[in-house]
Amino acid sequence: MQINIIYWSGTGNTQAMAEAIAQGLEESNASYKIIPVEEASIEDVKQADKLAFGCSAQGAEELEDTTMRPFMDEANELIENKEVLLFGSYEWADGEWMETWVEEVKETGAKLIREEGVIAYDSPDEEKLEELKQIGQEMSK
Repeated sequence: MQINIIYWSGTGNTQAMAEAIAQGLEESNASYKIIPVEEASIEDVKQADKLAFGCSAQGAEELEDTTMRPFMDEANELIENKEVLLFGSYEWADGEWMETWVEEVKETGAKLIREEGVIAYDSPDEEKLEELKQIGQEMSK
């Protein structure tokens, strides 16, 4: 089973979340790749059995629009029936970007690993990182 974590991070907060998921996968001896979206290809979506997509909130609570948004537009066509985790951080408002993203991915027919996604306000604390590590362990099964 191949699990790919594809993320965009502006300040390092979402990257830390991606790395926590990877740590859980590593500890479970899972086959995985952690890939900044700038280096990801659509093949990384096609080849994965399970996916974790991460992006922090940008602008008026939306996905980063120069790399993550176009990548998701293409990926959404390929994730039907795949298990998908959405995660990211935000620093203002109420996390509405994640609610919108969850709805978008649900409409593709993907199976969400966490129905509401996983979000952290600002920098993820130790409790949030531990939660993500555990999710990584669960994803390996």
